[in-house]
Amino acid sequence: MEALTRELAPITAQERKVLGLIAEALTNKEIAVALGISPATVKRHLENILRKLELKNRVDAAIFAVRNGHALVKTSQRGEAA
Repeated sequence: MEALTRELAPITAQERKVLGLIAEALTNKEIAVALGISPATVKRHLENILRKLELKNRVDAAIFAVRNGHALVKTSQRGEAA
C-alpha cells in the first residue's frame, strides 16, 4: 500500500498520540502513564494502528510516525537532531 494511502488511514486522535509516543521509544507502560490509560488500552491502540496502517510491528510504526510528521524530533542543546 502506498504511504499516502496509509497516511490517510482513519486513525483516531488517541491512536495518533500513542503513535507519537511510540516514535519517542516509550514502552507501553510509559505511554499508559503519560496518557492516563491502562497498558492494555495502549496495546489495543497499537494493534489498531498496525492494522489500519498495514504495518508489521512497533518499529515500523515508529518509522512511519517520524517519516510522516506524527512524531516530534527531539533536539540537543546545540540544536542538532538527537
